[in-house]
Amino acid sequence: MNFKFSAIAACVLLVLQACSQATAPAQEAATPSPADLNDLEIAHVAYTADEIDIRYAHLALAISENPTVHDFAKTMIRDHTAVNEQALALLDKLGAEAQDNFLSKQLVKNSDALVDEMSLLRGDTFDRRYAQNELDYHRAVNGLVADSFIPKIENPEVKTLFKQGLEIFLAHEKHAEMMVKSLN
Repeated sequence: MNFKFSAIAACVLLVLQACSQATAPAQEAATPSPADLNDLEIAHVAYTADEIDIRYAHLALAISENPTVHDFAKTMIRDHTAVNEQALALLDKLGAEAQDNFLSKQLVKNSDALVDEMSLLRGDTFDRRYAQNELDYHRAVNGLVADSFIPKIENPEVKTLFKQGLEIFLAHEKHAEMMVKSLN
């Protein structure tokens, strides 16, 4: 069964496409892209993406009655919370603060719309939508982290944290893929 991409996954994919396409110099200056973000802005996007996935997981726990969905959601809460705690500790150690930016704001805006949409669903329809969103979301964010963020990060400790987080989130992607298959 085909599911539409979540608004957030679509947004991240559009941002990735924008990064990969050549644009005129005047247009580049007017259109921000992940390539324009500094380490602290990248940190904010990652933190925001984790918080969004935690929010989706809480929604799944509140709506779904499926044990597979509940197990996955609990894993998302545990792992994304742990990575965000590590990120906050590292920022504190570095005496820095993550910086809000265009991509963080767009992710939040799109997640609000998706939560509104998914809040209206129940039963198998909710479970399949949640599972497909998790797969799409992890694919999009993992691609952004691997292809755009990690190569650009300058601070070695921040880069290491992102690489460790990516390993965890690639496992989430595989887990979400299995969940999608089991629910279809």
